[in-house]
Amino acid sequence: MTGATDAAAMPPPSTKRALLQRTGLPLWSLGFPLLGLLAVGIGLAKLATAGIVAAAVILIGAVLAAVHHAEVVAHRVGEPFGTLVLAVSVTVIEVSLIVSLMLSNAGGASALARDTVFAAIMIIVNGIVGLCLLAGGLRHGEQRFTLRGVSAALCVLAAMAVLSLVLPNYTDSAPGPSYAPSQLVFVAVVSLILYLTFVLVQTVRHRDYFLPDETMPQDAHAAPPALSTTWIAFATLLVSLVGVVLLAKALSATVERAILDAGLPLAIVGVIIAALVLAPESLAAYRAARRNRLQTSLNLALGSALATIGLTIPAVAIVSLVLDLPLALGIGAKGVTLLVLSLFTITLSLGTGRTTILGGAVHLVIFAAYLFTTVVP
Repeated sequence: MTGATDAAAMPPPSTKRALLQRTGLPLWSLGFPLLGLLAVGIGLAKLATAGIVAAAVILIGAVLAAVHHAEVVAHRVGEPFGTLVLAVSVTVIEVSLIVSLMLSNAGGASALARDTVFAAIMIIVNGIVGLCLLAGGLRHGEQRFTLRGVSAALCVLAAMAVLSLVLPNYTDSAPGPSYAPSQLVFVAVVSLILYLTFVLVQTVRHRDYFLPDETMPQDAHAAPPALSTTWIAFATLLVSLVGVVLLAKALSATVERAILDAGLPLAIVGVIIAALVLAPESLAAYRAARRNRLQTSLNLALGSALATIGLTIPAVAIVSLVLDLPLALGIGAKGVTLLVLSLFTITLSLGTGRTTILGGAVHLVIFAAYLFTTVVP
């Protein structure tokens, strides 16, 4: 009787805590996707400055929520399928933002896909990988990973990056850094084939190449979420993606106009898009590296880089051909130099199966050089 009286006297848990206990998901990750649909429904981005700012905040929240729910689903699925789920989800967000801006009339929109893909590669290869190597090295000294899986990913990454971003500068069928329609179709198809082949190797044929070291402590990774939580996360992920696509379309013209009015290169838009969609994934890779699970960090990083090219290039190619939109893919001499330096450096720093803080420092310096030369061409 006393227990019943005590229970009745206890204050009811807050709505936030009750919802977290019932679903296993934080309240913000459930709220922002719904706010995104609400903002689209009332046309928030078309209102005054306050409405535009509010829509931008909701867009960022919806992106973070989408990647959070993708991480929940990915954790339930397990490695290496989990990183594949996360990479595909991030790419869907990235493509939606790129296409929304391509459909606007601002100058330089034809190069936005190129700038975003290149920015994503530089952020992943130098920013994320460099941060993970530095953080893991500072905490654990020397870290190890499965060399065969990383080598396979770098091989595919080098081929797709050069075919998509460098070769267009040296073809003769179309003027400028662009492919002719037949060439664009060819590169889109081979990029997709290379990515799907890598996925086959990663998930079926040679899955053991991408699994974390069995000697790692079992408590280095959190327990997988419940099945009900996973299904809620998956449904909310779909809602988040719809909200991101529609909000991005509504805000696209405003973002481009603000960048141009500030006198900054339009390439910064690509950096912003790539940084926005990769931010939560970067945090997940960083945390894994600090837990001495560098294999998981590299799976996240390199898998996202491959998905960025293997899925984004075919998607924007289809949009360009169907809607007859100009699409410039070739990067300039400065970009080619940084790309070659990045691919060469990461091949050396990840070429032994062991890493230290030195590799992380080198990659972060290259990333800083990329950011500086983007703002100050």
